[in-house]
Amino acid sequence: MTKNSTSPTRAAWTGMVPVDDTALAVTDTGGPGTPVVYLNGQFATQGYWRRVIADLGPGWRHITYDERARGRKSRTSADYSFEIAVRDVDAVLAARGVERALVVGWSYGAFVGAHWAGRNPDRALGAVLVDGAFPYDWIDEATEQRIRKLFKRMSPFMALMRPTGLTPRMNAEQMADSNIELGRISRERELGPVLDAIAVPTRYVVASGTSFGSKGDEQEQIRTSLDGVTTRNPRIRVSAKVPSNHGAILKKDFHAIAEAVREAAAQGGGPAGERRQPPVA
Repeated sequence: MTKNSTSPTRAAWTGMVPVDDTALAVTDTGGPGTPVVYLNGQFATQGYWRRVIADLGPGWRHITYDERARGRKSRTSADYSFEIAVRDVDAVLAARGVERALVVGWSYGAFVGAHWAGRNPDRALGAVLVDGAFPYDWIDEATEQRIRKLFKRMSPFMALMRPTGLTPRMNAEQMADSNIELGRISRERELGPVLDAIAVPTRYVVASGTSFGSKGDEQEQIRTSLDGVTTRNPRIRVSAKVPSNHGAILKKDFHAIAEAVREAAAQGGGPAGERRQPPVA
């Protein structure tokens, strides 16, 4: 893999990056390869990406981090808004001295990646959106109430799990608010223009079936919104639709995600745009 002339070679590093009133736990494998920043699911952690990273191998510079109040180390904050989540991508990249990167996001992270790539056409080398960032009007008042009841019901269990880092250090209301905000951001009139404006190679990896919190075939209905997206913006394509569901996709179909990263990087322009690299010995 060729050296990325826009980002200096760095040694591997793990530590805390201060941002506003909080600090984020960050891992950077370093090296001269194309920087790839991984954006987690709404309440997930950076560890979910380990299989994708292993499949891609050491020829890339992998940057992962836990969002505010997620994982065991990232600290709490007064702000868990979506806008802050997009801003934190810049904070992490700046702290690691990375000017240009390829973004890979799953679920909530796919929305963050789409917004970041759309706002930074000169900095984004490409984007891979994993079963998320579908422009679809799925939320209404009844759905909002269902979300609030779900998080309230789960609150005692999640509180017990917080010391393990498997659930966020957020209360039920904060988690529900975050989920409802995501539903509003997902609306076609909100997300559609964001996707239409993306000017870098973007690949979707789409799951199949249902997962926790969904009803009937609503997730499959939501995924159909990609047809219009790929028709309007030729830079956006579906790389694969895989057998696993939303929650299992990083575990069971990591190879398809890694292939989508290679596709996006191969199509990317600028000094870090590359053709598919041979396997690293």
